[in-house]
Amino acid sequence: MKNIIESKQFKTIGQGLYEITNDVQHWISKKGCNKGQFNLFIQHTSASLIVMENASPEVLNDIETYFKKNIPEDSSLYQHSYEGNDDMPAHLKYMLTQTSLTIPIDEGKLLLGTWQGIFLYEHRYKQHLRKIIFSFLGE
Repeated sequence: MKNIIESKQFKTIGQGLYEITNDVQHWISKKGCNKGQFNLFIQHTSASLIVMENASPEVLNDIETYFKKNIPEDSSLYQHSYEGNDDMPAHLKYMLTQTSLTIPIDEGKLLLGTWQGIFLYEHRYKQHLRKIIFSFLGE
């Protein structure tokens, strides 16, 4: 039984969805993970993780449009705005998405659907270095 836990850092250049599927699959292959459960956990409160369609860029654009429409980036609407207009909206987007993902692994491959990808969703304007914990439990 393998139990592996490591952190990886990902650089973002501002708001948006960054596909990290290939990075995750590479890590799984490098560590020799064959069958089990893979978990990602982001250690931030202004970025999140999602599994989403990765075939059409329009899907990602529509997701961002949805959040901008429904969570205004206007610091006058919030008490918490220490770091600017995107501060509290980033926390709300984080709350409505996911902090961790668990994906099964079989024969060394992520068992994602045909059009599914893993995305780091950056909610802040500026670039950041985001830390994600990778963990695997299995064979």
